[in-house]
Amino acid sequence: MAPPWFQLPPPGYGGIEWICYWLVEGLVARGHDVTVIGAGEKGVSANFVSTYEEPPSARLGEQLLELIHTARAAEVLRSKTFDVVHDHTLSGPLLSLAGYAPTVLTAHGPIHPDIADYYRTLYDYVSLVSISESQRQGTPDLPWIGTIHNAIPVKEYTMMQDKEDFVLFLGRMNADKGAHLAIEAARDAGHPIVVAAKCNEAPERAYFDAEVKPRLGPDVHWIGEADTATKKDLLARARCLVFPIQWEEPFGIVMCEAMASGTPVVALRRGSVPEVLEHGVTGIICEHPDELAEGITEAKGIDPNTCREQALSRFDLPRMVSEYEQVFQDVITRAQRGGELPLPGREADDHLSAAGGAP
Repeated sequence: MAPPWFQLPPPGYGGIEWICYWLVEGLVARGHDVTVIGAGEKGVSANFVSTYEEPPSARLGEQLLELIHTARAAEVLRSKTFDVVHDHTLSGPLLSLAGYAPTVLTAHGPIHPDIADYYRTLYDYVSLVSISESQRQGTPDLPWIGTIHNAIPVKEYTMMQDKEDFVLFLGRMNADKGAHLAIEAARDAGHPIVVAAKCNEAPERAYFDAEVKPRLGPDVHWIGEADTATKKDLLARARCLVFPIQWEEPFGIVMCEAMASGTPVVALRRGSVPEVLEHGVTGIICEHPDELAEGITEAKGIDPNTCREQALSRFDLPRMVSEYEQVFQDVITRAQRGGELPLPGREADDHLSAAGGAP
């Protein structure tokens, strides 16, 4: 069950949607019978049920629209017997209360107190997957079954050994992502910067007008939201990706995409950054925004081939597919035995070790 906001695969920005798409394609390639509940036109190899003819992207985040998506998904779950449900939405896990099938829930966002209370309410009905160890810090009492880092099809990204002079900011136009800090760092380091970011929601436009637009100049190339082809081209050519996040980001898949392109990442030590990057090997991890400019300079010494090799060994799609297969089998077996969810800190940790989860 994917979120309803963008179709699979998304035409541009859409981190959760890309993970759903890549995972589905990987499972289908291994012979699994997969049904996807999503929105828009069919773009996956699996069976597909659309809850909206057009994804309601312009109304992203409106709770009622996701509740409609969930209600329509319930009709699908009632119509067929499934071995397991894998949910990537906020309201969808409520369907686990009906007992249609064992439910695996991947938490894609931060676990703030209200979300934690929500997951505790569903403790006996869902098995919860985190996307980083950082994400689950402070909530050991939730029904965690393991940590599975996000992954990408690394070989679909072009790796360039010889880089151009510009640095890159890629993501959303949001204060938490820190585009204004990336511009300042690139300018201080003496490099032009390309800023490619989704900017169509009101808060995004307000942040752009207040913090980014005044910083534009001949050394800042603002291109708006990048489609898939443009994104991959920019990642391959950039000297480095600047990732100056201002929040505890649970993952940050763009870091993996940069590594796959042979491009080091200059990032602030927040959220999952220390789990994804190896300082001095695949990027430069900075403690303060004032260090970013120096980090851009240091990143010139990082070998693009090493970045690519690390992406292949740690963040390639087959690893993620295998780990989810193991989680699915675990919850199916437990349901068949009439068993219970793992006790936090015990069976959950055992599974994490067995599945080769996050370091």
